[in-house]
Amino acid sequence: MSTAVALEKIQNEVALSSTECKPLSGEAGGEPFPVTASLPTQDDLPCCDGVPMETQRHKLQMDLLIDTLDTWLAQRPDGYVSGNMFVYFSAAQMYNQDFKGSDVFVVLGVPKRERKSWVVWEEGGKTPDVVIELLSDSTRKIDKREKKQIYQDRLRVPEYFWYDPFDPEDWAGFALRDGVYEELKRDAQDRLISRRLGLAMVPWQGVYKGVETLWLRWETLNGELVLTGQEAAEQRAARLAKKLRALGVDPNDIE
Repeated sequence: MSTAVALEKIQNEVALSSTECKPLSGEAGGEPFPVTASLPTQDDLPCCDGVPMETQRHKLQMDLLIDTLDTWLAQRPDGYVSGNMFVYFSAAQMYNQDFKGSDVFVVLGVPKRERKSWVVWEEGGKTPDVVIELLSDSTRKIDKREKKQIYQDRLRVPEYFWYDPFDPEDWAGFALRDGVYEELKRDAQDRLISRRLGLAMVPWQGVYKGVETLWLRWETLNGELVLTGQEAAEQRAARLAKKLRALGVDPNDIE
């Protein structure tokens, strides 16, 4: 199905019902998705706007947050993490071509599989549990106002964070309380806690993919960094080398 056909399909659907999108579960009078079986699938919908991340550092910061969450989710039977991907939540949104992408988002309690976009009505009404937006000069106002309002009122995202990779002080988190975001306070270790994930977000000075700066990373509540896939592999290799040396074997002699 082409995008044009998908739009016509939505237009007919909206005309038959109303131009108001149906509320998500959890809102007053809300019904869980799917709204209707005739809505388009992720194969029908645009999955990319063709706009790259603002800078290399923005791209690397997104990758670092996702890479470490991939490692964390590998220990769970369910869950999904992605970024710079469209999130579809209503027929009216599609009809108006009001596509919204989150820089990083995490969803718990869903099957582990590949997706082109996050389409709420294909996921049993499930919306992201945590969203992170990476601020830039061109997106700052949108991320702090428009998107924050959408995550609070429409998607009902339990936790929302933003972070500026070039200004680490512009970092905040919010948790949904009685339908309204309340700003989170940093703990004694200067961390923001995601109670939804049971993890902490922490500033970390270090090198990631050749770039040294102050990055935003995940760590356990006990203070252990959640490793990237490469860091985890290097850590395993170091442990193995230590065991081999204890046995009198030089790891460098092993082909």
